[in-house]
Amino acid sequence: MKLHGLLGAVLMAATIPHVQAQQGGSTAYPNRPIRYIVPFPPGGSADGIARIIAQQMTQVMGQQWLVDNRPGADGVLAANIVIKAAPDGYTTFLGTNTPMSAAPALRKVPPYDPVKDFSALGMVGHVTFIVFVSPTVPAKTLSELLDYARANPGKVNYGTGNAGSIVATAQLKSLAKLDIAHIPYKGDAPATTDLMGGRLQFAIMAPIPALAQAQAGRLRMVAVLLPRRSSLAPEVPTIAEAGMPGVSISPWQGVFGPAGMSRDIVARLSRDLHTVLSRPEIRDQIGKQGVEVQTSTAVELANHTRDQYLAWSKVIRETGIPQE
Repeated sequence: MKLHGLLGAVLMAATIPHVQAQQGGSTAYPNRPIRYIVPFPPGGSADGIARIIAQQMTQVMGQQWLVDNRPGADGVLAANIVIKAAPDGYTTFLGTNTPMSAAPALRKVPPYDPVKDFSALGMVGHVTFIVFVSPTVPAKTLSELLDYARANPGKVNYGTGNAGSIVATAQLKSLAKLDIAHIPYKGDAPATTDLMGGRLQFAIMAPIPALAQAQAGRLRMVAVLLPRRSSLAPEVPTIAEAGMPGVSISPWQGVFGPAGMSRDIVARLSRDLHTVLSRPEIRDQIGKQGVEVQTSTAVELANHTRDQYLAWSKVIRETGIPQE
């Protein structure tokens, strides 16, 4: 009986690593490449940031991070792939305000819960959105722009090229009690052209391509929608510094996995992501893509995701932005 018991213990000890490896257990993880799903097409800013992160995580973790571009439906297609994946740490996701805030908040029936259906791993940072003003408008500050709009009710046009711009400007419009007209665009590039030409009076946009035009004196920048000033334009005040602290919509990026991931794997991915994003050269590379790096714990990202989803939902409900 003693020999039988000893053999049983040996067999059990030999089996545990195999079971842990099958389940993605912490002693074996990672032992194969990790899929990194990106809800945007190749070539854009988000894709460029994802590839920077993937290259660095490959080095840190000793297993290749494979970027898998799955654009479409405001990120819903990519998000659903992640939701359905095994929570073993081998499927990760570049979650941004588009699939995690816009997609669920802009639909009457949300396609998923951005908090409960994912495992938050860590923040990447905040996307630099800037309030750009046309040179035809006599306003050099946000306060002067708002005063100009109030003095010209119904005569000021603003442009938007994405959901973040739509919701952020709707919130600004509501808080400042403005009578201004919305002109939607398919991207920031055509909006930038009309802003310079005077068809638009202002627009909240990502820095590319409008930043170059502002630096050349063809546009003005009066505020950034960030918690702190942007390294791309440090002379431009934050929206709070400019006098509108109530604007809470701030586009962002984070890394997620499917719901139900083990604490050990979440901790490992969160720690390694923090290591990567703490490197000055990586922060600089990502900053040039228009994102101010801000690391976080997994819990902090989960809280941020919840808060932004609630903020988007509130603005959409209160301003009457139509839902699908």
